[in-house]
Amino acid sequence: MRQDEIWDAEAAQGYDTPGTGMFAPEVLEPTVDRLAALADGGRALEFAIGTGRVAVPLAGRGVPVTGIESSRPMLDRLRTKADEATIPVVLGDMATAEAPGPFRLVYLVYNTISNLLTQAEQVACFRNAARHLGPGGRFVIELWVPEVRKLPPGQQAVVWRSEAGYIGLDTYDVLRQRVVSHHFRFGEGRDARVFRSPHRYIWPAELDLMAQLAGFELESRHADWRGAEFTAESRSHVSVYRLPG
Repeated sequence: MRQDEIWDAEAAQGYDTPGTGMFAPEVLEPTVDRLAALADGGRALEFAIGTGRVAVPLAGRGVPVTGIESSRPMLDRLRTKADEATIPVVLGDMATAEAPGPFRLVYLVYNTISNLLTQAEQVACFRNAARHLGPGGRFVIELWVPEVRKLPPGQQAVVWRSEAGYIGLDTYDVLRQRVVSHHFRFGEGRDARVFRSPHRYIWPAELDLMAQLAGFELESRHADWRGAEFTAESRSHVSVYRLPG
């Protein structure tokens, strides 16, 4: 499926969950705090800005935010929260689209770089970030660590969340470094709904090499937005790359 087929009007409508999930204050506030500090008084550009989960509160902190977004329905949802004058957005692919810059900070949150399904596209995304930054500018990526260690021989799927009314599982294609995330939601009856999205997973070391190809240096890597230590057991990371000053 193409990304514009996945992130359609129905997906955009169900994306926002105010106060819960990725919109929970304990998730969102540390994200905004860290990005505001990294912007360091300059302008910020969000790749795959979506419905504005992060951009709207970040702009509320006084950080000028611009976005790039490929989904018109997601952008339409953002426009119910902030107009073009407040948060300008370029409709296009984060690997190639250009926004008027330069910026002090470019960022990608919640695993979004994995929506690009080839290594070449992911490298292009890094290079696009570099084009938008001035000397000393930073590119920040929040990304999950592939959980292939959980796969015994012959098994291709991992259940990563199971709770009342919801099961989340990933199916892996280790040959092509692909994963499809399946989100099953169900009630008391026999019917259930499923939302699926394909991704190309990236190991931290591979991500660092992509950064080097685009001229970045790794400045820091933590397990979360609060700055917890990144270890072999961490399920995700926040990596900050910087262009030479």
